[in-house]
This record gives sequence, C-alpha cells and structure tokens, in this order.
Amino acid sequence: MTILNRSWDIVEQIRSNAPLVHSITNYVVMNNTANALLAIGASPIMAHAQEEMVEMVGISNSLVLNIGTLSEPWISSMLVAGKAAKAESKPVIFDPVGVGASTFRTQTCTKIIQEVSPDLIRGNPSEIMAMAGADGQTKGVDSMHATQTAEEAAKYLAEHFDCVVAVSGEQDMIVSATEIVWLQGGSPLMPKVTGMGCTASAICGACAAVANTTFDAAVAGMVIMNSAGGMAAAKADGPGSFQMHFLDALYSLDKNSLISNCTVKA
Repeated sequence: MTILNRSWDIVEQIRSNAPLVHSITNYVVMNNTANALLAIGASPIMAHAQEEMVEMVGISNSLVLNIGTLSEPWISSMLVAGKAAKAESKPVIFDPVGVGASTFRTQTCTKIIQEVSPDLIRGNPSEIMAMAGADGQTKGVDSMHATQTAEEAAKYLAEHFDCVVAVSGEQDMIVSATEIVWLQGGSPLMPKVTGMGCTASAICGACAAVANTTFDAAVAGMVIMNSAGGMAAAKADGPGSFQMHFLDALYSLDKNSLISNCTVKA
C-alpha cells in the first residue's frame, strides 16, 4: 500500500472510530484545534487540571502536549498526563512551541522529553534544531530555518529518544530511526494563520489513536494538513477565509482530494 493510500486508510479509521484526543494545549489555539479534530472526525477534549489528568487519560485514545502558553500548573499536568498515557501505552504527541526562545521554555521541553518520552515530536525546523541543541533560533514561535536544515537534528532526536519527528515547513519531513518521508503541498497562506502547526500536532494525535505505527500516524497527519491546505487555498481570498475553508476541507476530504493535493517527494 502506498504512503498516500495508507494515509487515506487512517482518515477512514478516524471517521469510523471517532477517537478521543486529549489536548493540553495553549489558549491561542484551543478553539482552532478542537474544531479541526471535529472536522476530520475525531473527538476533542481540552482538559488541563492536574486533579483530573489520570481519569482523562483513562478515557482518551491519545494525548497531545503543547507548550504554547506555559505555566507551572500546566507543566505539572502535562507530566502527570504524559506518564499516565505512557503507562497505558497510549500515544503521546509533543509540540515544543517556541523552544529556544527562553530558558524556561527550553528547560520545560527537556523535562517533558526526558520524563515522558513522547512517541512523536512535531515542530517547525527551528524548534526541532533547538530541541537537538543545534542553532535553532526562533522568532517567537516562527521558524527562521528551512526544513532541510533540520534533517540532522530530526534524525538525532529520532534515534536518541526512540521517537518519530515531524518537521513542518514549505516541505514537511517525517523521520524515524530507520525511515524518512518528504511531503509537498499545503499553501503559503498557512503560516499566515495562527495555530496551523498546533493543528497539525492535534491531527497527528487523531491519527496516532488509530494507526498501526507512530510513523504512519505522523505521515498521515502531515498528508492531511497538506491536502486540506491545498484545498482551502483554492477557495480562499486571504488568511481569514483560508481558516474557514480549511475546516471545510478537513470535513469534506475524500481519497481523490487527499491524493491530488499532496506529493510524496523522493
């Protein structure tokens, strides 16, 4: 089965099973990511109180940790939820938003990586380079590097932490210790809409809840983003209407549109 066909199979599984994706995510994107999960066919839950983390993990199918708006109570909740999810063999997706921008943010990422061992790390090139200790300068939460420059950093993280790494940019790269896939698609409008990277992490969470492997889940999540982005751009007049059409594209995504709006690069 080809990569794009496997990705479509995962979309169908999401729509059949409506997995519950628990997201401890930031204030800026909660509404965006919850709506994206609903549009693709998953069910979102946005709980962050430490007192209910173990119970929420117990009823969820995957966990997404996103450090966009950091605070100590949320960090504690992420650690409790992450450890509970790993104990129950539920996939954990980690989005190290803005790592490298501050010491606090970088130290938090290191703590989560070491104590939780996420199955999938998804970030932009600068974030992935910062995670690996390279020169991953960030401009707020935006990348200052092209995806290609983060390849060695992604490989290092995948091998060193036994995880899958998805790097998003003009091209997307998905890396494991033994595999690498490059994807092309999406739209230049995507960086103009806040939270598209966070949305990618949430979609990867839905995919990880039903996929056979984390690598397949990461590829499918990024294929979905590329395809829906291309579909939305064909109808949008700018960032505002792009966001609306992106949700519609997730909802109406079919096999033909998924395949025709994303290219697997050698």
